[in-house]
Amino acid sequence: MSADGTSRSAPPAAEARPRAPATLVEAWADDAALDALNAWLESLDADARLAWALANTPGRAVLSTSFGAQSAAVLHLVTRQAPELPVVLVDTGYLFPETYRFADELTRRFGLNLHVARADESPAWFEARHGKLWQQGLDGIERYNQSRKVAPMQRALDALGATLWIAGLRRSQASTREHRRVLERAGNRWKLHPVIDWSDRDVGGYLKTHALPYHPLWDQGYVSIGDVHTTRPLSTGVDAEATRFFGLKRECGLHEPAAIATSG
Repeated sequence: MSADGTSRSAPPAAEARPRAPATLVEAWADDAALDALNAWLESLDADARLAWALANTPGRAVLSTSFGAQSAAVLHLVTRQAPELPVVLVDTGYLFPETYRFADELTRRFGLNLHVARADESPAWFEARHGKLWQQGLDGIERYNQSRKVAPMQRALDALGATLWIAGLRRSQASTREHRRVLERAGNRWKLHPVIDWSDRDVGGYLKTHALPYHPLWDQGYVSIGDVHTTRPLSTGVDAEATRFFGLKRECGLHEPAAIATSG
């Protein structure tokens, strides 16, 4: 991204890029090789990172999305290069009505190859068996996330045969993401974060440049949008990370190391 928040143009096709310092095979087996590869990827822009990963990862790439506040940027970025790429949404059954409508809007606009992952139990059956787990403290929230989010996502990635999982994580989103890398091992697959170093200004610049929308709840103060029952708008005296899960945690489980380690 440029300093004014607009997307940098990809290098001309004829311009030779420096060669990666390690192959994915080498990086899988050796931490030093993975470190060197990440240092090289940090020097590239998001388009170049994505292009390299798509060209060099054997098997199938899959993009995950929450259709959250700024999701249109990554959906646009990725599907410009890979229009047929499977896109996975985990539908907990408790998303905001605005999120479902936003998902429909962007699916039509980008022609997304959308795959919706769900838990085995309907929301009503889930509550009949377990109660409202999100009201049962941190342990209840963890159990809820594992059942309604993590497990369905892993089943979807497995069913699609994903060898490369692409996600729109950014370091500036939360303290829990400050040390995440462009490329990580995730169970038996690779995980790519092409916009990991983008700021809110970068995302805003990209959305403006390409005339893309924010989530409709953005203008109502929602900066991180998940389930209806565990998301609240930003307000005076409330940290952005505390707008999810009553301030007890920030991550929903999908991108936490424990979940990633068991992926695949």
